[in-house]
Amino acid sequence: MAHPIQDQCRNHLLAVLTPEDFALLQPHLDEVPLAVGEMLIAADTPIPRVWFVERGIVSLIAASADAGQIELGLVGREGMVGVPVLLGAGRTPDQGRVQMAGMAWSMPGGKMREALRDSPGLRDGLLRYAQALNVQVASMALANGRYGLERRLARWLLMCHDRVDGDLLPTTHRFLSLMLGVNRTGLTTAVATLERADVIGTRRGTITVRSRAALLRLAGDSYGVAEAEYVRLVDG
Repeated sequence: MAHPIQDQCRNHLLAVLTPEDFALLQPHLDEVPLAVGEMLIAADTPIPRVWFVERGIVSLIAASADAGQIELGLVGREGMVGVPVLLGAGRTPDQGRVQMAGMAWSMPGGKMREALRDSPGLRDGLLRYAQALNVQVASMALANGRYGLERRLARWLLMCHDRVDGDLLPTTHRFLSLMLGVNRTGLTTAVATLERADVIGTRRGTITVRSRAALLRLAGDSYGVAEAEYVRLVDG
């Protein structure tokens, strides 16, 4: 199994660790592929591992008893999947599902708990990330409850754009409608509006960001608070 070299890590949480804290994790981090649709965390099921995403995007999803779903947050190369392990919770009612294919460094949850016990600095740093993720989830809830679909769509596209290289975002209208909690007709209308304004381009299975500046104007104050809090807590 390949293990990471810190100065080659694209995952930001791993990259900013002290060399001593990275050394606690490094022997236990294995390279794993992330396939679209793969369920990393299943609802109400023990979480055996954590994942530090190098490439790709994982959606954190709340699902209802009638199979309805809505996205709670996104994790890409800025973070990790499996935050309940950091908080001493062995499971969660939510899901973690790969939205965009890529690769992650994964380690057993038990080894992560050992490392947290051995290093208060590592524990504190990763708990600050957990708080940044909480702020992102709260911002998502605010956006879903307060803003119209076009603004929410712009926010979602910006969040994905932050987590990829280039301007191409692999996705489908079906997936977008599930994640934003809207019907396909409304989503199609919102996407078409952005495309006519030359803010985005669409082809089957992909969306291309043509104007990030326009997306920022459309998203307004629905975007930016969680991103600034991440910088303050993780990089501050």
